[in-house]
Amino acid sequence: MPLTWPDVVAIGLSLPEVEESTSYRTPALKVNGKSFARLRDEAEGGLVVMCSLEEKDALLASGDSAYYTTPHYDGYGAILIDLAEADPDQLRELLTEAWRLKASAKLRKAHDE
Repeated sequence: MPLTWPDVVAIGLSLPEVEESTSYRTPALKVNGKSFARLRDEAEGGLVVMCSLEEKDALLASGDSAYYTTPHYDGYGAILIDLAEADPDQLRELLTEAWRLKASAKLRKAHDE
């Protein structure tokens, strides 16, 4: 069964201090007021998830059809994910890593303990 935004929200809310919000007038997940994932309503759609450029390059090089980018995101640490193609376990891992990029050091430490 394809993943949906409510699935993304459920994963996100399992992480400390995550809140549902908006970013660029689209549904988003934030920690410490910083967006780490948002649902795009642009023509290409997809879920934007923050990541390192190295992670983005690896995901794109994997050939997995769930991961893509657009010229707008070239050189930017975010990967686009087709939720209909995404693996739930890998999505959980990517959202957790995105959360880690935006969470405070104190919050990351508390989560790791």
